Amino acid sequence: MKVNFIKKFLVISFLILVSVFNLNANPEPQKKAALDEQLGKYIPLDAEFYNEQGQKVKLREIIKKPTILTLVFYECKGICTPLLTELTKNINELDLKLGQDYQIVTVSFDPEETPSLASSKKANYIKLLNNKPPDDAWQFLVGDSANIYSLTNSVGFYFFKEEDQFVHPGTLIFISPDGKITRYLLGIEYLPFNIKMALIEAGEGRVGPTIAKLIKFCYAYDPEGKTYALNITRIAGIITLIAVGIFIIFLVAKPKKKNLEVK
Repeated sequence: MKVNFIKKFLVISFLILVSVFNLNANPEPQKKAALDEQLGKYIPLDAEFYNEQGQKVKLREIIKKPTILTLVFYECKGICTPLLTELTKNINELDLKLGQDYQIVTVSFDPEETPSLASSKKANYIKLLNNKPPDDAWQFLVGDSANIYSLTNSVGFYFFKEEDQFVHPGTLIFISPDGKITRYLLGIEYLPFNIKMALIEAGEGRVGPTIAKLIKFCYAYDPEGKTYALNITRIAGIITLIAVGIFIIFLVAKPKKKNLEVK
C-alpha cells in the first residue's frame, strides 16, 4: 500500500514538473531574446563591418588585443545606453589602459544604422572617459544582416525586432586576440574587478566561468515590461523538485514499526 502511494506521488510530481517547464518553453522560437553562451568557441574574424569613418573592416583587422565586445543598437531606448554608460564608468576605474592593455568593439545589430550614427554615438561615450584613448581603442561598427547574424549567432546572442525597437539581452563578451570567446558578464551593472579579471583571462586565452549563472537561470526577459523579471515558473519547478526529494528521503528514512506479538 505504501509503495503504491509513493509511486502515485512520484508520477503526479513528475507531471507537475513537466507542465511547469513546458510553460516556460518559447512558443515562438523565431522571436527569442536570449543568451546561449559559446565559451571556448570563436567569432567569425572574416566578418566585415563598417567603422565610424565608413571604412570596410574585417574583425581580424581590428581585434589585436583582449577585447570587450558589446552588441547594441545605437537608437536603443532601453538597456543599451545604461550598458555603455556603465562600461565607461568602469573604464575610468580600471588600472588597465584602454588602447594599450585592451580594446573595445561595439557592434550595432540593426542593419539600418549608419557609420555617421556610429560616429556620433562614439563621440558621446568618449567624452565620458577621463583620458582620451587612441582612436582605434574603442570602435563603433555597423554592418549588413548577413555579417551581423554571423557574429551574433557565433556568440549565442539572440534578439528580435518589436515595432521600432529590438528586444535583446545585455552583456559584455570578452574575446581573446585570436577570436576565442573567453567570458560573459551578464546584465548592465559590473564591477571593475570582474572586468579586469575577464580581460586578463582573455589575454591568456583562458575560458572563465560566467558570473551570476543562477541569477540568469532565475530571471527571464519580459517583452511587455521590456525588462528582466523573476521567472516564477522556473523557481516553482525548483521548489517542487526539492520538496519531492525531501518527502522521498523522509519516507525512505522513516523507521519501520516492529510488529508486536499478541500473546
